[in-house]
Amino acid sequence: MKESQTLEFKKSLAEIEEILETISAFSNSKGGKILVGIEENKDGSIKEVVGVIIKGKEIENLTNEIKQNTDPVVFPSVEFVKMEGKEILSIKVKENESKPVFSKNIVFMRVGKTNRKLSSQEIRILTKDSVDYNYTELVCKEATLKDIDEEKVKSFLKKAKEERNFDVGPETPIKEALERLKVLYDGRLINAGILLFGKEPQKFILQAKIRCARFKGNTAVDFIDLRIIEGNIIEQVDEAENFVLSHIKKAAKIVMFKREEVWEYPPNALREAIVNAVCHRDYALTGNIKISIFDDRIEVSSPGKLPSSLTPSILKKKHDSIPKNQLIANNFFLIKNIEQWGRGTNKIVEWCLEHGLKEPDFKEIGESFEVIFYAPKDILQLLPEKGKIDLLKIGLNTRQIDILKAMINEKKKITINDYSKQFMINEKTARRDLQELIKRDFIKKVGATKGSYFQVK
Repeated sequence: MKESQTLEFKKSLAEIEEILETISAFSNSKGGKILVGIEENKDGSIKEVVGVIIKGKEIENLTNEIKQNTDPVVFPSVEFVKMEGKEILSIKVKENESKPVFSKNIVFMRVGKTNRKLSSQEIRILTKDSVDYNYTELVCKEATLKDIDEEKVKSFLKKAKEERNFDVGPETPIKEALERLKVLYDGRLINAGILLFGKEPQKFILQAKIRCARFKGNTAVDFIDLRIIEGNIIEQVDEAENFVLSHIKKAAKIVMFKREEVWEYPPNALREAIVNAVCHRDYALTGNIKISIFDDRIEVSSPGKLPSSLTPSILKKKHDSIPKNQLIANNFFLIKNIEQWGRGTNKIVEWCLEHGLKEPDFKEIGESFEVIFYAPKDILQLLPEKGKIDLLKIGLNTRQIDILKAMINEKKKITINDYSKQFMINEKTARRDLQELIKRDFIKKVGATKGSYFQVK
């Protein structure tokens, strides 16, 4: 047993200040239990169960201290329990519906096994979260219909009609369409409308960006490529996915006249993580979504914590769908950016395991949520049966298959002259064979006419 997000040890009631801080932290988080009468090690494990001896009115004094120093007042459950033959005091605290809960005019939040003092901005966010505040549903005060890209709305409605048989077609007048999509009320646009269909969403919501980086090695020190993605959030998903796919490996080999190929990570799982980040992030926070690609992993981090009823471990089980931004989620569903409610994280895990990868991790780190994908040790071991292409069936001749085998399996580069000599054919035939491989997107030509060569794409 160790201290955790929901468990705290205290040696005695003399540590009343720390007990009050923990009560505030548990009340503002997911609740928890304080066990008094346990001395802990530095790593949070139990060093010794010392027990407690309660004299006179100490319990009454404790409850009075809690009443006088918490606002709104917290009423924990206090009882004695036995541990290793000794009596200890259990103080059980529920998550408070009316946040923030102060302890002596300070607000604490439970982060891991520690209590963190919140800043004024964090207190404001905690306050609005507890009264069902949603930034994406607020009126975007300075925005007008001129800030909406009508072509993007029409394109969206066309796709929604095709994918979900949505009853609002692309011919619908823009004002009516936005009203039906619930992003325009009394002629006023809300933030969700600007995020989904705005010409320049960052003009109004600066933080609505995705920062993508491919780092060298396994640490975020030196980057190989960096891109900041702006525009509407529907396009952001596609652009972020393209960035990631351009920086992960795709392996191929030729076995018995068949080309086998596989991505380093399952693209559908990566896209789902990006969609979730864009759809469920807290747009009131000033940070950006971050996608960090390392040699050994990919991290997708989004501002905002999970809803109070969810934990990272619950996300790997069957759970209810609790969209943080309901309107954005509804519109993503219409164009099949979301396939099924409440299945996204389950599918991410399933796709990774089916791909032969280690199970991904879901983590809450401070005020953000993160998905971590782990790279395979050997990408070629992931090659699935469904990733095979029968090269004979698609019309390649044995010369083309043999040269592809050498180019892919041995990483060989070839010139027209090399090809002609190897198969004892004229240059015209060699050129035609290689052009066919280029056309089928298997190889590419590098360099000008003189000194040019061919290699696998």
